[in-house]
Amino acid sequence: MKAYVGVTDKAWADFLSERSHLNEINFWRPSSGSVFKRIELGDLFLFKTHFPQNRIVGGAVFSGFARVPLSEAWATFGQGNGRDSVAEVRAAINSYRAKNKMAAIRPGEDPLIGCIMLRDPVFFSENATFDPPPDFAKSLVQGKGYDDIGAAPHADYFAPIAAQVLGRPAEKALEEDPADETDTWRRSGPMFGEAGHTRRRLGQGAFKLALLEAYEESCAVTGQRVRPVLEAAHIHPVTRGGLHRLDNGLLLRSDVHRLFDLGYLTVSPDLTVRVSPRLYKDFPDAQQYADLDGVRIRLPERKADQPSPEALAWHQSEVFQEE
Repeated sequence: MKAYVGVTDKAWADFLSERSHLNEINFWRPSSGSVFKRIELGDLFLFKTHFPQNRIVGGAVFSGFARVPLSEAWATFGQGNGRDSVAEVRAAINSYRAKNKMAAIRPGEDPLIGCIMLRDPVFFSENATFDPPPDFAKSLVQGKGYDDIGAAPHADYFAPIAAQVLGRPAEKALEEDPADETDTWRRSGPMFGEAGHTRRRLGQGAFKLALLEAYEESCAVTGQRVRPVLEAAHIHPVTRGGLHRLDNGLLLRSDVHRLFDLGYLTVSPDLTVRVSPRLYKDFPDAQQYADLDGVRIRLPERKADQPSPEALAWHQSEVFQEE
């Protein structure tokens, strides 16, 4: 397991520590900047406050990174952005921009910001915070990443912190899940039992934003790039045992999403679209969708983000209307 120690202001941490009902939060950056790639889904993200406090005050599980307009970050996470209103987030962003000699947000502007999306946050009581890692330089303004925190020389430092954040005994907190990270469902039942490996699970809000990032804001089937009509589709619905995971998702135009959910359209494990003949029987005016049959879908660049063949096979077998 990897970890990242991110530097934040105490106001953000204090605000969220008082709202334990929030299970998804946004460790935002004041500009879109570069993609955050230092850790992987399911890794540990810790919060270190600025001087003079300079303490590790909590942590969460990394759920993905996306660059989105401020309005969408607020619509997705709300108070999970660490402030009580979008106006307060704008003011906080402008404060950071001023310190870094960046232009302030103009009136009416909806800037792109970087969203480090986190799930299941835990904040420590004031008398149970931790010192920063011994090698964490005072000059670091964003944070520092650590590889293989279960091994020397970092294990002794990270194990007790990870145990509190992840809710597992210290000796278990840094153990890697033995399941294959590309395996969307490990099933023990005759067909589809209970979901197994969940390290790569995202939060519900992060699911759409991460899909937008992975598919480069383009519908997997049509290639449409009109952001307001793009939706996050679950291949195996959460209500039927699926997970919020990128390999259990497709970014689809809203009408294609609806047809997919109703079984009038599917994506086969060979990554091609199949349109059900039932669509034309039920809706004779639906011939406009005939051109989608046989189309090969667009894929995320990272193999781990691409749709799971097992998930696609499930949808084709359990949802798709063959006739």
